[in-house]
Amino acid sequence: MTRMGFVALVVVSAIATGAGAQGHPGYRVVEAFPSLEFRRPVDLQSPRDGTNRLFVVEQAGVVRVFTNRADTRASTAFLDIQDRVNTDGNEMGLLGLAFSPSFETDKTFFVDYTASKWTRRITRVARFRADASGSTASPNSENIVIEIAQPWSNHNGGQVAFGPDGMLYIAMGDGGSAGDPQGNGQNLGALLGKILRLDVSKRPYAIPADNPFRGDTHGWKEEVWAYGLRNPWRFSFDRESGELWTGDVGQVTWEEVNVVEKGKNYGWDCMEGSGPYEPTHERSSACADAGDFVGPVWAYGRTEGISITGGYVYRGTALPDLVGWYVYADYGTGRVWALRDGGGEAENRLLVDTDLMISSFGVDDADELYICAHDYRGEPTKIFKLVAE
Repeated sequence: MTRMGFVALVVVSAIATGAGAQGHPGYRVVEAFPSLEFRRPVDLQSPRDGTNRLFVVEQAGVVRVFTNRADTRASTAFLDIQDRVNTDGNEMGLLGLAFSPSFETDKTFFVDYTASKWTRRITRVARFRADASGSTASPNSENIVIEIAQPWSNHNGGQVAFGPDGMLYIAMGDGGSAGDPQGNGQNLGALLGKILRLDVSKRPYAIPADNPFRGDTHGWKEEVWAYGLRNPWRFSFDRESGELWTGDVGQVTWEEVNVVEKGKNYGWDCMEGSGPYEPTHERSSACADAGDFVGPVWAYGRTEGISITGGYVYRGTALPDLVGWYVYADYGTGRVWALRDGGGEAENRLLVDTDLMISSFGVDDADELYICAHDYRGEPTKIFKLVAE
């Protein structure tokens, strides 16, 4: 079944089963590293360099590192760039971390953060280099890859990740406010509201030869890989299939899960979920001219949550019942689900209903899954993991 056909089915049926249903085990969330606390963690990454370490991104501008053991007692600052990170808005800050596929030898990594330049807010993607031991990185090692103006303080996207092809992918929200007032999602002449794809083996970067709009004569941005996204909050690549999965935060009705493909248009701001986004649908001629939209593989409404947090297709071994399922959550309700396409029909399982403000997921060297969360009072929080009952 095509992705559009899958969408039409799942948005209408919106099936969801609770933990323990259909013979599935129940799950609960526990602290993964009881001795460690973090302030507003938004990302968790492993360099996969054989050192068995995890790196947690704190939104204020610090990356912390620790040994991946349940009894680990302390974390240390790997990178501190608080002096250049703008956190004036709730969705601004240091938002993403990606290690070079050759980090073990080149010690290079990339971050995505919001900054100020003159009187503007900007998204800045920059490369840094760690020391020879890979245990710390100087802020002075920064080299800017790309800067993108941000008209408002929300919808910054912020995920960066290397794909199986060795290219760097970047999530860009539509620029913020509400309803995409600048029409960035459907504007191929803008970098906002997109997934970008860069070749960072060159300085500062090159356009990959197979990017869908490379060499275009319409003034379209060659960095664009896919478009029509509102605020892709956390994306990841399935380690088995190579598919790129993302959660896309909704406006007033639907939260979306999308599988992102080369050159495809995911509908925003003409569509929300599989239906028209009426204020824009009535306003914008771009909606009539955009052609075929690719709908989400799953969408849920406001009775289930208010702000999706994208996750990972689980490929670990500790939770065998979840292998091949896409695990994701909602920031507002704390619910964690697992989703898969069962031969053309969606199955979406509610795994656990938590009281956490789930901001992100991450995986370690063994592809085991971790959960980052915020505290509504701004207090430090833990890193969590799912366990089967």
